[in-house]
Amino acid sequence: MPTNPTDHPVLEVISQRWSPYRFVPKEVEEEKLVQCFEAARWAASSFNEQPWFWIVARRQDSEKFEKMVGCLMEANQGWARNAGALILTAMRPTFSRNNKPNRVALHDLGQAAAHFALQATQLGLQVHQMAGVNLSQVRQEYGIPDDIEPQTAIAVGYRDSSKPDGELAEKLDERESGPRQRKKLSEQVFSEKWGNQAEFVS
Repeated sequence: MPTNPTDHPVLEVISQRWSPYRFVPKEVEEEKLVQCFEAARWAASSFNEQPWFWIVARRQDSEKFEKMVGCLMEANQGWARNAGALILTAMRPTFSRNNKPNRVALHDLGQAAAHFALQATQLGLQVHQMAGVNLSQVRQEYGIPDDIEPQTAIAVGYRDSSKPDGELAEKLDERESGPRQRKKLSEQVFSEKWGNQAEFVS
């Protein structure tokens, strides 16, 4: 399994988290999916609102799975079709207790998705999160209420580490095997004023 070249020690599941384009067309065990959703359930959220929702389709449920594949943008459909499961995410943009805007609802959904991804990594799975989703189609296909906003999609499954076979697999493998890069902490962590690098980072 590839490991990200972190500059400082981090949890192993963080250094091993990957966003593969190539999955083995294999089912994901039900208990593993449940564990991933349970990890997401325990993410922090403003006022404990837990504004996130998930719609899941497993590859063994072929009709449901293909319906969800059809909600992805065309560029994602080819590779995501091999995932063990697909998930659509959604969030409530207002607080359920008073219907006032929840400014951090999307932030909280992101936290829950990150919990999901790290738990998946711990279980030997990988996830690839996508913005390339036809949101209006998702709303129509799944009858999402007006007060809920569909957001992203997640492919989860077992990464295909075999030698690529075929033009599409080779292109996807090339995208995966590029250098793993992140901005330096000095570009992101400030002190005293904007752009002033915090003393303890490098």
